[in-house]
Amino acid sequence: MCGFRWSGTARLDNIPWFVRGIACGDVVATEPDEEGMRWAGEVVRRSDNCTIRLIVLRDDGSEAARQSVLNAFHELGVCGEGIEPFRMVALDVPPTADLAKVQRLLKHGVAKEWWHMEEGCIPAEWRATSAG
Repeated sequence: MCGFRWSGTARLDNIPWFVRGIACGDVVATEPDEEGMRWAGEVVRRSDNCTIRLIVLRDDGSEAARQSVLNAFHELGVCGEGIEPFRMVALDVPPTADLAKVQRLLKHGVAKEWWHMEEGCIPAEWRATSAG
């Protein structure tokens, strides 16, 4: 976790791989331990970005398969990165992306068994779009 710092806070500047309820750009409170290492706490300001994690099933989650997933979402204004040991892709969906198109592609990929999906952090706008 990096990013600009205020007194006792930090902004996440990357996609959280394994933490739910937090997204890139969120500002979190930090607390130092007895050795001075700062640890993240509660979110104090939301970025309104979504965190979506995918386990890529096509081609056993190969680098080429993960990159093709990233390319498809990049065309929709979504950034992401892949991690080999887990066959995963983590997506950072900004509020400026066409959420309906992103959700359609996510659902299509699940239906085609291209990936499994987890919504790691979704703001109200994402939920409202998926309900519509």
